[in-house]
Amino acid sequence: KGMSTNPHSRTRLDLTGGFLALSVFSTAALLLYFVTEPAFDFCVLHGFHTGRNMVCSGSLFFPGENINICWSPDGQTIAVGNKDDVVTFIDAKTHRSKAEEQFKFEVNEISWNNDNNMFFLTNGNGCINILSYPELKPIQSINAHPSNCICIKFDPTGKYFATGSADALVSLWDVDELVCVRCFSRLDWPVRTLSFSHDGKMLASASEDHFIDIAEVETGEKLWEVQCESPTFTVAWHPKRPLLAFACDDKDGKYDSSREAGTVKLFGLPNDS
Repeated sequence: KGMSTNPHSRTRLDLTGGFLALSVFSTAALLLYFVTEPAFDFCVLHGFHTGRNMVCSGSLFFPGENINICWSPDGQTIAVGNKDDVVTFIDAKTHRSKAEEQFKFEVNEISWNNDNNMFFLTNGNGCINILSYPELKPIQSINAHPSNCICIKFDPTGKYFATGSADALVSLWDVDELVCVRCFSRLDWPVRTLSFSHDGKMLASASEDHFIDIAEVETGEKLWEVQCESPTFTVAWHPKRPLLAFACDDKDGKYDSSREAGTVKLFGLPNDS
């Protein structure tokens, strides 16, 4: 995650091995890369180069501009949403569309649950819409926030999921009961991005605030406040270690103050405190 610092671009890594999907905002393209060294331990990103050997295994084009993307937990399917609120489900092996669903509301972030049998969407009305998968039949709509529900993330242990909203709140939800168990309210701006640590014990959230909030999931208490020089676009915990990657709206002011620096930063290294 973090190959682009544009807030509307999305990348996802299939951690079960081997594929990276990249969807770029303002284009209708989805790029699939096969990573020839799939053991994912540590990766330094520079532009579109990762230091590992990657071969583009295919590119797909869609009728609208892509704004969100996610992998299914089994690594077999990629879901891509566009600005027209159409979500397309792509077979990761054949690169062909398996299904397409048009929604009558503003679709923000999308995600499968950990069991791969439900599909979740956050929408512009502050709701979480839940569909059965693969049938894509409506199961439930939850009024999660009083304003635009922007992002959603599932806890790796399968106990919780979290949502972030334009009301600057992060809500923690019980997966089985579908009830809100806790809210985090330390951010002042709309919540753009969320990420659970590999053990599900920590939750990172970020916005236009110049810091990233890292909370203890079970208590809601603040563990760290990672200072940033600009708004944060995306955060992602390492799949095995307490190491957080994040990308901000940094500018390269040497020649052009409006030019994006395109850097990915890390928190959790030995010198961090």
